[in-house]
Amino acid sequence: MIEATLRAAGARGWVHALDIDSGAQVGLDPDHRVAIASLAKVALLVALHRRADAGALDLRTPCTVPVEGRTLGFTGVSLFADEATISLRDLALLMITVSDNAAADVVFEAVGVDVVQAELRALGLPGIAVRETLAESYAALMLDDEPARARMLDPERSNSATPRELTALLRAIWRDEAAAPESCAAMRRMLSLQVWPHRLASGFPSDDVRVSGKTGTLPTMRHEIGVVEYPDGGRYAVAVLTQTASTAATQPRADAAIGAVARLAIERLRG
Repeated sequence: MIEATLRAAGARGWVHALDIDSGAQVGLDPDHRVAIASLAKVALLVALHRRADAGALDLRTPCTVPVEGRTLGFTGVSLFADEATISLRDLALLMITVSDNAAADVVFEAVGVDVVQAELRALGLPGIAVRETLAESYAALMLDDEPARARMLDPERSNSATPRELTALLRAIWRDEAAAPESCAAMRRMLSLQVWPHRLASGFPSDDVRVSGKTGTLPTMRHEIGVVEYPDGGRYAVAVLTQTASTAATQPRADAAIGAVARLAIERLRG
């Protein structure tokens, strides 16, 4: 049913859903490695809070985001007409809630790409590969260069992960294992405030079901990872990574399929 739903939307996909408390899981090719685009911001968020917990940086530190040389994007300070000075924790909020690329790269500068990877290893998740900043990742979009674009989609050369690894990262955040409990609570709050309702959240149109998530988008690829929480206490981490033949920026059938597939997977876990 999961595969058929994706196929009907003109997509192929890789899926993993995990009961955060029991560890029960279901998936569709959940160990397939995929370029993850902005999903890497969740790994960066975890590394930022772990470094703050260790006293290596202060989340209240003000950072200036310039106009010249900032990372391009379609939301947040990426679009500002003037330079802005914002604290690290509020830059993190922007990079999660509206997927602000410029904000994310200021956080990357403060934390360090190598440090993000080291923190993932410390968490037992070395398979989530964070190799580059958003500016480096999206540089190919500015080029009329097919080999450059191909590198962007290549999981061996770009930021990449498997659905199973991504749900493990979310589980660690929800179980207060990714960082200190206060830091995990702050991360959960940010993920719950994501503004996009058209992918994962579209599968759960109910006021009593809470959906927290983070999207990722590349040419031909549309992803979302998140946690779905039910009023009976059930908590489920889910990752739906998809690819279509089209490079169109707007693909409502593929977007909606992410929510539909997530619901199918979680309903299977709930029996």
